[in-house]
Amino acid sequence: MADILPGSSSMQDYLKAILEITEKNGSARVSDIASRLDVTKPSVTQMVNNLENKGLVKQEPYGPVGLTAAGRELAIRVRERHMLLEKFLVEVLGVAMEIAQRDACMIEHVVSPQTMEKLVEYLANVSL
Repeated sequence: MADILPGSSSMQDYLKAILEITEKNGSARVSDIASRLDVTKPSVTQMVNNLENKGLVKQEPYGPVGLTAAGRELAIRVRERHMLLEKFLVEVLGVAMEIAQRDACMIEHVVSPQTMEKLVEYLANVSL
């Protein structure tokens, strides 16, 4: 989990959103993704095309967006980083959940592999 995640933070956010929408609803439509990320449908369509070119998602014209195996793996890793950071912020530092969610989203994209590794080690050894 501590390795550098490929792609832009925006790309990672899209993959995580597609994963979570699919888990909740069974599929992810462009409108669902746009609503979740508070972006326009054309922006989603453009990113989906980009992700499809990278082999991370698949979509039939006007159909739901699905993650490929590589896209799912990356989305899970992004979500794991987010959850770990959120847990640290709330349970160790006492940050309010709403703030921790927002901050974890920003931090997950820029934290170094070494810091993530140390955070994993710390949380594994601390009793919360």
